[in-house]
Amino acid sequence: MSYAFFHWGASQWSIFAIVGLVIAYLQYRKKQDGLVSTALEPITGKNTTIKNTIDSLSVIATVMGIATSIGLGVMQMNGGLNAVFGVPNAGWMQLLIIAGVFVAYMISSTTGLHKGIKYLSNVNMTLVLLLLIFVFFAGPTLFILNTFTVGLGDYLANFVSYSLRLTPYEGGTWAIDWTIFYWAWVIAWSPFVGAFVARISRGRSIREFVFGVMIVPPLISCLWFASFGGTALYSDLNNGTAIAEAVDADVTVALFELFNILPLSTIMSLLAILLIATFLITSADSAAYILGSMTSRGSLDPSMTAKMVWGVLISAIAGVLLFAGGLEALQTASLVAALPFTILMLTMVFAIVKLVRTDIVPITNRDMKRYKRMRERYEAQELENNDEDQNK
Repeated sequence: MSYAFFHWGASQWSIFAIVGLVIAYLQYRKKQDGLVSTALEPITGKNTTIKNTIDSLSVIATVMGIATSIGLGVMQMNGGLNAVFGVPNAGWMQLLIIAGVFVAYMISSTTGLHKGIKYLSNVNMTLVLLLLIFVFFAGPTLFILNTFTVGLGDYLANFVSYSLRLTPYEGGTWAIDWTIFYWAWVIAWSPFVGAFVARISRGRSIREFVFGVMIVPPLISCLWFASFGGTALYSDLNNGTAIAEAVDADVTVALFELFNILPLSTIMSLLAILLIATFLITSADSAAYILGSMTSRGSLDPSMTAKMVWGVLISAIAGVLLFAGGLEALQTASLVAALPFTILMLTMVFAIVKLVRTDIVPITNRDMKRYKRMRERYEAQELENNDEDQNK
């Protein structure tokens, strides 16, 4: 449980926060475009070749990241359809699901950012909260609370060792298959999520932005894992079920095996399938928007043609990866795409520090006293004007 908190906690969201903060700062503070190359100008300069290379790497990372996410989501959706309706868990079925999702998010793209994505995102959050509340109260509530507390304690106590864990002496691929894959996937996904978080953060201070990205989502993720994972663990430990064995055989059925031990299992499974579908649609829709913006010189209103082209490419790449090698191909794609962008992301840390430092104007005590005197005179004048208006 502590590893689940670690993989989906602050480390993951810090990557999104770095990219999003730099882009948001440039767009809304400096009134520049939201391209990654522009964000790195304080470090790399304004050389056109370097800027084009950086933007190209960002686009490649984003495409592979979203393709991986769509591929994983499609596999889980296929697993749910198989568990509920007996639909074959096969490659051709996954390609059909991708085609259906493609049609849906292309329709959503035509309605714009404030309609399609907004409405579907509201549906997402409603379904997430509904499923979370249901499992929290239908499951072993006290055990879930204990799981959350213990998992959070273990996560905080082992944060450093988890972050640096590798297995060069005993061998094995667990760290590569899980932790390193997660970081690669998140880094590849970060240009898209960062740009989208920046897009919806206009008007926020840096403090509000960091709190909104680094605190709230990880806490919700941890509560989700404690509720769903805690319920499954409790059932296996105390009721003799075999959820762990079923998930070990096919990871895509995890959620649906859990619902089988709870009331209203069929209804909850259908809602879960709907939730996966809407998440896939909103993710692909948002990615097509962001990629259209990245390839339109940072435009906040990319053309429909650009979004259509990227929508087709995202679906095609996800389909090819699934057909070619399933989960292993998706993991490899994320690792390859993330490697060059990791260097860019680390450079962003220095870029945002430099940007903020150049924006700070030192204020001396003398300046502060002068400001206070001016403020007092202004307030006195305002009071006098108000008195005159009342007398009139």
